[in-house]
Amino acid sequence: MKVLSILGSTGSIGTSTLDVVRHFPDRFQVVALAAGRNLELLARQIEEFRPQLVAVADEEKALTLAHRFPGLEVLAGEEGRLAVATHPQATTVVGALVGALGLPATYAAVQAGKELLLANKETLVVAGSLIMAEARRSGSQIIPVDSEHNGLFQALRVGPPGTARRLILTASGGPFRTTPLAQLANVTPEQALAHPTWRMGAKISVDSATMMNKGLEIIEAHHLFGFPPDAIDVLIHPESRIHALVEYMDGTLIAQLSVNDMRFPILYALAYPERLASPFGRLDLAAVGSLHFELPDDRRFPCLALARQALQAGGTAPAVLNAANEVAVELFLAGQLPFLGIPELVRRVLEEEPAAPLTSLEEALAADQRARRRAREWAARLAR
Repeated sequence: MKVLSILGSTGSIGTSTLDVVRHFPDRFQVVALAAGRNLELLARQIEEFRPQLVAVADEEKALTLAHRFPGLEVLAGEEGRLAVATHPQATTVVGALVGALGLPATYAAVQAGKELLLANKETLVVAGSLIMAEARRSGSQIIPVDSEHNGLFQALRVGPPGTARRLILTASGGPFRTTPLAQLANVTPEQALAHPTWRMGAKISVDSATMMNKGLEIIEAHHLFGFPPDAIDVLIHPESRIHALVEYMDGTLIAQLSVNDMRFPILYALAYPERLASPFGRLDLAAVGSLHFELPDDRRFPCLALARQALQAGGTAPAVLNAANEVAVELFLAGQLPFLGIPELVRRVLEEEPAAPLTSLEEALAADQRARRRAREWAARLAR
């Protein structure tokens, strides 16, 4: 039995993970949960899964929860997240906190040698070289939960090591794949959140609309699988049934397909190296009918090029890219930045924050904070 700590239990990945656990109570047990501010949902999770330890965003909420559940260990803030990530009984940590918030706890889980099921792509974007080096030292197994990287992880097991030559990440193209370019200046948050094929949180839905999510995934794939940037491609696939492809040196393409439901990659990651019978339905290819592919338009999706630029620069540049994007998306959702202001803000911050060598987690976090301040300064100028 795998014993789980879940970082981000009330988010979309966390709730999907707990649904998988619910279907396999004899295979998975929950020992610790970390959440933010959704106390009512967290309370229901505590009642159902009976963890030993829970972490919440702040002390006030921790006191509220401790009063409601006498005998439950409740911690707050960074201390709580680190305790959940390194719980001594946990064999497996699910890293599903959104954004750079999850980086210290995820790094601590890897340091502790835990099996890490990683759904937080920002962790490897901000500090990928550090995380992977620490995983090699500690023996931590990192299994990606993102549907695309999970698909690559599966497809790379078809051929012998060293025989794959290209990774292909698929993208739906988001809600604006065919929108006339002139209309993008007037995009609203509601329109950006209307993803055509996936149900996701607000931040990643906007990232899908700008395709920054694919840019971040290129960086993540580079670290996870050790492929050079020019061997990692992106292909728009509106149906979102093929999640990733691997091209082998003999010209064979191996594709991973499944229903558009995050419980599929989560179940694979939780069960690995086994496979468990899924209770979540099956993909009906006859019902799908046709699969289509196209190359991304650089004019429509400038964030892709910005991400490749940051990966090429290396060091702290990907951390700057990610931080600037998080601020830009936050401001867009709040109605304080236009949709096209997202790539513009990221570009300006990248230009003003030159890449520096990355040798510690503290340097990555410092670059993150500098970029956030710079992004807010630029946003104020752009708003004038």
